[in-house]
Amino acid sequence: MRKLSLIFLLALLTACSSTTQPVAHEHPVGVLYDRAMNEMANGEYDRAAKEFDQVDLQHPYSPWANKAQIMSAFASYRGHHYDEAIVAAQRYIQLHPGDKDVAYAYYLVANCYYDQIIDVGRDQRITELALKALEEVVRRFPKSPYARDARLKIGLARDHLAGKDMAIGRFYERRGEYIAAIGRFRTVVEKYQTTTQVPEALERLTECYLALGITDEAETAAAVLGHNFPGSPWYARAYQLLTGAHLTPVAHQGSWLSKAWHTIL
Repeated sequence: MRKLSLIFLLALLTACSSTTQPVAHEHPVGVLYDRAMNEMANGEYDRAAKEFDQVDLQHPYSPWANKAQIMSAFASYRGHHYDEAIVAAQRYIQLHPGDKDVAYAYYLVANCYYDQIIDVGRDQRITELALKALEEVVRRFPKSPYARDARLKIGLARDHLAGKDMAIGRFYERRGEYIAAIGRFRTVVEKYQTTTQVPEALERLTECYLALGITDEAETAAAVLGHNFPGSPWYARAYQLLTGAHLTPVAHQGSWLSKAWHTIL
Protein backbone atom coordinates (compact mmCIF):
# COMPACT_ATOMS: atom_id res chain seq x y z
CA MET A 1 0.00 0.00 0.00
CA ARG A 2 2.79 2.45 0.91
CA LYS A 3 4.54 1.63 -2.37
CA LEU A 4 1.36 2.33 -4.36
CA SER A 5 0.90 5.62 -2.52
CA LEU A 6 4.47 6.67 -3.33
CA ILE A 7 3.98 5.84 -7.00
CA PHE A 8 0.75 7.87 -7.07
CA LEU A 9 2.44 10.86 -5.42
CA LEU A 10 5.33 10.78 -7.91
CA ALA A 11 2.88 10.59 -10.80
CA LEU A 12 0.94 13.57 -9.43
CA LEU A 13 4.08 15.67 -9.02
CA THR A 14 5.15 14.81 -12.55
CA ALA A 15 1.77 15.87 -13.93
CA CYS A 16 1.87 19.18 -12.06
CA SER A 17 5.38 19.97 -13.26
CA SER A 18 4.37 19.27 -16.86
CA THR A 19 1.61 21.92 -16.71
CA THR A 20 3.82 24.63 -15.22
CA GLN A 21 4.29 27.52 -17.67
CA PRO A 22 7.92 28.17 -18.64
CA VAL A 23 9.42 31.39 -17.36
CA ALA A 24 9.73 34.04 -20.09
CA HIS A 25 13.29 34.53 -21.23
CA GLU A 26 14.69 37.86 -20.11
CA HIS A 27 16.19 40.01 -22.86
CA PRO A 28 18.65 42.89 -22.50
CA VAL A 29 16.87 46.18 -21.95
CA GLY A 30 18.40 47.76 -25.05
CA VAL A 31 17.19 44.90 -27.23
CA LEU A 32 13.63 45.19 -25.93
CA TYR A 33 13.51 48.97 -26.29
CA ASP A 34 14.94 48.92 -29.81
CA ARG A 35 12.47 46.22 -30.78
CA ALA A 36 9.61 48.35 -29.47
CA MET A 37 10.84 51.42 -31.36
CA ASN A 38 11.09 49.38 -34.56
CA GLU A 39 7.50 48.25 -34.13
CA MET A 40 6.50 51.90 -33.70
CA ALA A 41 8.34 52.88 -36.87
CA ASN A 42 6.50 50.13 -38.75
CA GLY A 43 3.12 51.28 -37.46
CA GLU A 44 2.64 48.16 -35.35
CA TYR A 45 1.43 50.11 -32.33
CA ASP A 46 -0.16 47.20 -30.46
CA ARG A 47 3.06 45.20 -30.65
CA ALA A 48 5.09 48.25 -29.71
CA ALA A 49 3.00 48.82 -26.59
CA LYS A 50 3.55 45.21 -25.52
CA GLU A 51 7.29 45.47 -26.11
CA PHE A 52 7.50 48.68 -24.07
CA ASP A 53 5.58 46.90 -21.31
CA GLN A 54 8.20 44.16 -21.36
CA VAL A 55 10.93 46.73 -20.78
CA ASP A 56 9.13 47.83 -17.63
CA LEU A 57 8.36 44.27 -16.52
CA GLN A 58 11.80 42.76 -17.10
CA HIS A 59 13.89 45.79 -16.12
CA PRO A 60 11.75 47.83 -13.68
CA TYR A 61 14.77 49.58 -12.11
CA SER A 62 16.45 50.42 -15.38
CA PRO A 63 16.64 54.06 -16.55
CA TRP A 64 14.79 52.80 -19.63
CA ALA A 65 11.76 51.70 -17.63
CA ASN A 66 10.33 55.19 -17.07
CA LYS A 67 10.61 56.06 -20.75
CA ALA A 68 9.09 52.73 -21.72
CA GLN A 69 6.03 53.45 -19.55
CA ILE A 70 5.24 56.72 -21.29
CA MET A 71 6.05 55.23 -24.69
CA SER A 72 3.65 52.38 -24.03
CA ALA A 73 0.91 54.95 -23.40
CA PHE A 74 1.85 56.79 -26.60
CA ALA A 75 1.83 53.56 -28.63
CA SER A 76 -1.66 52.72 -27.36
CA TYR A 77 -2.80 56.24 -28.26
CA ARG A 78 -1.42 55.92 -31.79
CA GLY A 79 -3.20 52.59 -32.08
CA HIS A 80 -6.48 54.29 -31.08
CA HIS A 81 -6.74 52.24 -27.90
CA TYR A 82 -7.64 55.31 -25.90
CA ASP A 83 -8.74 53.61 -22.70
CA GLU A 84 -5.46 51.70 -22.45
CA ALA A 85 -3.49 54.84 -23.23
CA ILE A 86 -5.31 56.81 -20.52
CA VAL A 87 -4.70 54.10 -17.93
CA ALA A 88 -1.01 53.90 -18.84
CA ALA A 89 -0.53 57.68 -18.82
CA GLN A 90 -2.33 58.08 -15.50
CA ARG A 91 -0.21 55.31 -14.00
CA TYR A 92 2.89 57.16 -15.17
CA ILE A 93 1.61 60.35 -13.53
CA GLN A 94 1.06 58.55 -10.24
CA LEU A 95 4.46 56.85 -10.28
CA HIS A 96 6.51 59.81 -11.53
CA PRO A 97 4.77 63.07 -10.57
CA GLY A 98 8.02 65.04 -10.73
CA ASP A 99 9.44 63.53 -13.91
CA LYS A 100 10.25 65.76 -16.89
CA ASP A 101 7.79 63.84 -19.09
CA VAL A 102 4.83 64.15 -16.73
CA ALA A 103 3.54 67.22 -18.61
CA TYR A 104 3.34 65.10 -21.73
CA ALA A 105 1.49 62.39 -19.81
CA TYR A 106 -1.22 64.91 -18.85
CA TYR A 107 -1.31 66.17 -22.42
CA LEU A 108 -1.64 62.61 -23.73
CA VAL A 109 -4.66 61.96 -21.49
CA ALA A 110 -6.28 65.15 -22.79
CA ASN A 111 -5.65 64.15 -26.41
CA CYS A 112 -7.14 60.71 -25.82
CA TYR A 113 -10.40 62.35 -24.78
CA TYR A 114 -10.21 65.09 -27.41
CA ASP A 115 -9.77 62.65 -30.29
CA GLN A 116 -12.98 60.91 -29.26
CA ILE A 117 -15.17 64.01 -29.48
CA ILE A 118 -18.23 63.16 -31.55
CA ASP A 119 -20.98 65.00 -33.38
CA VAL A 120 -22.99 67.56 -31.38
CA GLY A 121 -26.06 65.40 -31.86
CA ARG A 122 -24.62 62.81 -29.48
CA ASP A 123 -23.86 62.79 -25.76
CA GLN A 124 -21.01 65.20 -24.94
CA ARG A 125 -19.56 63.55 -21.83
CA ILE A 126 -16.29 62.88 -23.67
CA THR A 127 -16.10 66.53 -24.73
CA GLU A 128 -16.49 67.62 -21.12
CA LEU A 129 -13.74 65.21 -20.04
CA ALA A 130 -11.50 66.52 -22.82
CA LEU A 131 -12.12 70.12 -21.77
CA LYS A 132 -11.33 69.35 -18.14
CA ALA A 133 -8.12 67.49 -19.05
CA LEU A 134 -6.98 70.24 -21.45
CA GLU A 135 -7.58 72.92 -18.83
CA GLU A 136 -5.51 70.89 -16.38
CA VAL A 137 -2.59 70.86 -18.84
CA VAL A 138 -2.73 74.66 -19.10
CA ARG A 139 -3.15 75.13 -15.36
CA ARG A 140 -0.31 72.81 -14.35
CA PHE A 141 2.12 73.51 -17.19
CA PRO A 142 1.32 76.97 -18.61
CA LYS A 143 4.82 77.42 -20.05
CA SER A 144 5.19 73.91 -21.46
CA PRO A 145 5.22 73.31 -25.22
CA TYR A 146 1.89 71.50 -24.82
CA ALA A 147 0.00 74.44 -23.32
CA ARG A 148 -0.35 76.33 -26.61
CA ASP A 149 -2.00 73.41 -28.39
CA ALA A 150 -4.12 72.71 -25.30
CA ARG A 151 -5.41 76.30 -25.32
CA LEU A 152 -6.40 75.98 -28.97
CA LYS A 153 -8.22 72.72 -28.32
CA ILE A 154 -9.95 74.22 -25.27
CA GLY A 155 -11.52 76.80 -27.58
CA LEU A 156 -12.64 74.12 -30.01
CA ALA A 157 -14.04 71.93 -27.24
CA ARG A 158 -15.97 74.85 -25.75
CA ASP A 159 -17.33 75.69 -29.19
CA HIS A 160 -18.43 72.08 -29.51
CA LEU A 161 -20.26 72.16 -26.18
CA ALA A 162 -21.90 75.44 -27.14
CA GLY A 163 -22.93 73.84 -30.43
CA LYS A 164 -24.70 71.11 -28.49
CA ASP A 165 -26.75 73.69 -26.58
CA MET A 166 -27.51 75.48 -29.83
CA ALA A 167 -28.76 72.28 -31.44
CA ILE A 168 -31.09 71.59 -28.52
CA GLY A 169 -32.23 75.22 -28.46
CA ARG A 170 -33.12 75.12 -32.15
CA PHE A 171 -35.06 71.92 -31.58
CA TYR A 172 -37.13 73.54 -28.85
CA GLU A 173 -37.67 76.69 -30.91
CA ARG A 174 -38.97 74.69 -33.88
CA ARG A 175 -41.48 73.07 -31.54
CA GLY A 176 -42.60 76.43 -30.22
CA GLU A 177 -41.17 75.72 -26.77
CA TYR A 178 -39.62 79.16 -26.49
CA ILE A 179 -38.87 79.20 -22.76
CA ALA A 180 -36.85 75.98 -23.05
CA ALA A 181 -35.10 77.33 -26.15
CA ILE A 182 -34.23 80.58 -24.39
CA GLY A 183 -32.65 78.59 -21.57
CA ARG A 184 -30.26 76.90 -24.01
CA PHE A 185 -29.40 80.07 -25.93
CA ARG A 186 -28.85 81.92 -22.67
CA THR A 187 -26.39 79.22 -21.55
CA VAL A 188 -24.36 79.83 -24.71
CA VAL A 189 -24.27 83.60 -24.15
CA GLU A 190 -23.37 83.35 -20.47
CA LYS A 191 -21.11 80.30 -20.40
CA TYR A 192 -19.50 80.18 -23.84
CA GLN A 193 -19.03 83.83 -24.69
CA THR A 194 -15.78 83.37 -26.61
CA THR A 195 -17.19 80.77 -28.99
CA THR A 196 -18.41 81.20 -32.55
CA GLN A 197 -21.92 80.22 -31.46
CA VAL A 198 -22.68 83.51 -29.65
CA PRO A 199 -23.90 85.61 -32.64
CA GLU A 200 -26.49 83.01 -33.59
CA ALA A 201 -27.50 82.53 -29.95
CA LEU A 202 -28.23 86.27 -29.65
CA GLU A 203 -30.25 86.24 -32.85
CA ARG A 204 -32.22 83.23 -31.69
CA LEU A 205 -32.91 84.99 -28.41
CA THR A 206 -34.29 87.90 -30.41
CA GLU A 207 -36.58 85.51 -32.27
CA CYS A 208 -37.81 83.73 -29.16
CA TYR A 209 -38.44 86.88 -27.14
CA LEU A 210 -40.36 88.39 -30.05
CA ALA A 211 -42.45 85.22 -30.33
CA LEU A 212 -43.31 85.55 -26.62
CA GLY A 213 -44.00 89.28 -26.92
CA ILE A 214 -41.14 90.20 -24.53
CA THR A 215 -40.00 93.16 -26.58
CA ASP A 216 -37.50 94.67 -24.13
CA GLU A 217 -35.47 91.47 -24.08
CA ALA A 218 -35.72 91.12 -27.88
CA GLU A 219 -34.42 94.65 -28.36
CA THR A 220 -31.62 94.08 -25.87
CA ALA A 221 -30.53 90.84 -27.51
CA ALA A 222 -30.35 92.55 -30.88
CA ALA A 223 -28.48 95.53 -29.39
CA VAL A 224 -25.85 93.28 -27.78
CA LEU A 225 -25.52 91.42 -31.07
CA GLY A 226 -25.13 94.61 -33.10
CA HIS A 227 -22.61 96.14 -30.69
CA ASN A 228 -20.34 93.09 -30.57
CA PHE A 229 -20.87 91.61 -34.04
CA PRO A 230 -22.03 94.49 -36.27
CA GLY A 231 -20.96 92.82 -39.52
CA SER A 232 -22.54 89.48 -38.70
CA PRO A 233 -25.37 88.18 -40.93
CA TRP A 234 -27.06 87.20 -37.68
CA TYR A 235 -27.30 90.87 -36.74
CA ALA A 236 -28.77 91.73 -40.13
CA ARG A 237 -31.41 89.08 -39.54
CA ALA A 238 -32.16 90.28 -36.00
CA TYR A 239 -32.37 93.90 -37.14
CA GLN A 240 -34.82 92.97 -39.88
CA LEU A 241 -36.99 91.09 -37.39
CA LEU A 242 -37.11 94.08 -35.03
CA THR A 243 -37.78 96.72 -37.63
CA GLY A 244 -40.48 94.52 -39.09
CA ALA A 245 -42.15 94.63 -35.68
CA HIS A 246 -41.57 98.40 -35.42
CA LEU A 247 -38.91 97.95 -32.74
CA THR A 248 -35.33 99.20 -32.40
CA PRO A 249 -32.15 97.46 -31.12
CA VAL A 250 -31.58 99.11 -27.75
CA ALA A 251 -30.16 97.74 -24.48
CA HIS A 252 -32.54 97.85 -21.54
CA GLN A 253 -30.66 98.01 -18.28
CA GLY A 254 -33.04 95.74 -16.42
CA SER A 255 -32.31 92.82 -18.75
CA TRP A 256 -30.00 89.95 -17.83
CA LEU A 257 -28.48 90.52 -21.25
CA SER A 258 -27.36 93.99 -20.22
CA LYS A 259 -25.18 92.38 -17.56
CA ALA A 260 -23.89 89.77 -19.98
CA TRP A 261 -23.29 92.54 -22.51
CA HIS A 262 -20.47 94.03 -20.47
CA THR A 263 -18.73 90.66 -20.15
CA ILE A 264 -19.02 90.02 -23.88
CA LEU A 265 -17.36 93.34 -24.75
